[in-house]
Amino acid sequence: MRNAGLGSWPERRRRISPDRDALWFEGVTTSHREFSDRVRRVAGALAGLGVRPGDRVAWLGLNHPAALETLYACGQLGAVWVPVNARFTASEAAYVIGHSGASVVVHGRDHGTVADELRSTTSVRTWVTAEPPLAGGEGSLPYEELLTDPEPRDARVTLEDPCLIMYTSGTTGRPKGAVLTHGNMTWACMSQILGFDFAQDERTLAVAPLFHIGGLNGTVNPTLLRGGCAVIVRSFDAAGLLALIEEQRINSFFGVPTMLDALSREPGFRARDLSTLRTVAAAGAPLPAETLRTWLDRGITVQQAYGMTESAPAGTVLDAGDAVAKVGSAGRPQFFTDVRVVRPDGTEAAPGEIGEVVLQGPNIMAGYWNEPDRTAEVLVDGWYHSGDAGSVDSDGFLYIRDRYKDMYISGGENVYPAEVESALRDLPDVEEAAVIGVPDERWGEVGVAFVVVAPGSAADEDTVRAALRARLAGFKVPRRIRFVDALPKTATGKIRKPDLRKDVSV
Repeated sequence: MRNAGLGSWPERRRRISPDRDALWFEGVTTSHREFSDRVRRVAGALAGLGVRPGDRVAWLGLNHPAALETLYACGQLGAVWVPVNARFTASEAAYVIGHSGASVVVHGRDHGTVADELRSTTSVRTWVTAEPPLAGGEGSLPYEELLTDPEPRDARVTLEDPCLIMYTSGTTGRPKGAVLTHGNMTWACMSQILGFDFAQDERTLAVAPLFHIGGLNGTVNPTLLRGGCAVIVRSFDAAGLLALIEEQRINSFFGVPTMLDALSREPGFRARDLSTLRTVAAAGAPLPAETLRTWLDRGITVQQAYGMTESAPAGTVLDAGDAVAKVGSAGRPQFFTDVRVVRPDGTEAAPGEIGEVVLQGPNIMAGYWNEPDRTAEVLVDGWYHSGDAGSVDSDGFLYIRDRYKDMYISGGENVYPAEVESALRDLPDVEEAAVIGVPDERWGEVGVAFVVVAPGSAADEDTVRAALRARLAGFKVPRRIRFVDALPKTATGKIRKPDLRKDVSV
């Protein structure tokens, strides 16, 4: 084959394991042969709409087979796939679509009205709806009616060619479009397969959003590459997912800690048969020790991992055998990725010393789309500078301490909010917590904690601060505790700290 990229994967699976399950969605199972046919047809439809090598095709929607079909179809044409966060407002989506220069947008049934709003504000040539919209979308072409005969395609696509542009979640400022090549995606998948031991008959649950790298390349693409089946659900529903894990005999899934916590709180968590679960990958934020213990008590090992959009997302993984002994660690580097912790001058940090986490490997992005200055800031001498603060122990296990930008200095002492947040979550009345630093005339900066307590809790500011003093040094205890009903979050469950910083005073 001339195509060395993701577009060739369905074709290769067609000749190796055509009759094995590839996708399951809302009661419908698709074999690898049928998935290959679908991808061919979608590629033909996109070509008929004028999509050529290098053109960008956006997907705007919740999890759906069409998201994967358009990804792999773009790979067959040499086009570039652009997933758009389904939770974005119309103006946020317009920025991503406009910045990427997408000429075709395929949207889900929930985004018909957004498509209507964006028709006159973007330069998109063609809008396509994957399903009949729940509202609006009258001007979008019906996806199924565009599909052509399943003609095989073999465009010349190399591992160095761009596969997709994935925009960061935008917890700070405008989202950046990480350009991930076919090689980046392939090498990351290989690292995932080796780090999480996917089987040929793997059944993975596609529950994390496919418009984010963990949801797409954490377990879904590696499972398809291995010849297994992706069980797709539109969005997260804890009770329904537990039933589906039992029914579909799920072996693996990727989730952020908030998902794992919500699943463990469901009454069905202890009643359902989860015995087929072999790999639960957790990343995106520190996993609370209590949540980890809850899963371990059910005999399910959660493999904590560390990665980011820019690494597609391979970085480090905590092997199942080390999960208990190295609780809190993100593990050791995955097979094809090198990870270091460095001081500000670039020298290697000593064991236990906090520095910046940097990564190198064939999975590291080519750069940010049309932003050479921002690319040069993070890609230095072949190493991606993550902006995360971490340390390694004497055994080479990585511990993520916080974001460098989130660290604040109080009375000359560095305070890492993640440590304080972990202590807060260990308190029996606290369900969620976020800590930020704010200016203070005496101490330079002090902490403010935003806390969500359990229903019926009688916790107040004094009791929480007193409990923290028994666990943390005094300079780490937040000056103020603010009780809130909920914390602002991105689609992947990351807390939007810029929203908390607005108009905060002490």
